[in-house]
Amino acid sequence: MKHRVRVDLAGGRTILLDLDDEICPITVRSFIEHLPLETNMNVWGDELYTDETTVSVGPENSKPVVSLMDVAYWPDGRAICLFFGPTPIGSVGEIRPYSPVNVMGKIIPTEKVLLKDIKGGTAAVFRLQQE
Repeated sequence: MKHRVRVDLAGGRTILLDLDDEICPITVRSFIEHLPLETNMNVWGDELYTDETTVSVGPENSKPVVSLMDVAYWPDGRAICLFFGPTPIGSVGEIRPYSPVNVMGKIIPTEKVLLKDIKGGTAAVFRLQQE
């Protein structure tokens, strides 16, 4: 099943996420059940990740390397991660999280919001998008 999530960021910026529970159904279900979720965003290379959330799921088909624009849950930090480019520990052309993550879906690209412009400490509210 697919789910659309809206992320409202400080400064009136909004991004959308498409989640698919095919690979990590327990993770996606738990995340959806905890919405709305208000947190702060942090920056690590070209990754945005939340402060620790109320979502608590163990590894589920976890991946040590992810793809561009992946949305994932990081079990070790109980955080939601948005990958939009290289991370400090990845090899050239590789996006490597700090430790394996449960991939939940994709960031929907937008020209209006550049993820690179988002600074750490930015408030974010994750909400299920009403169709």
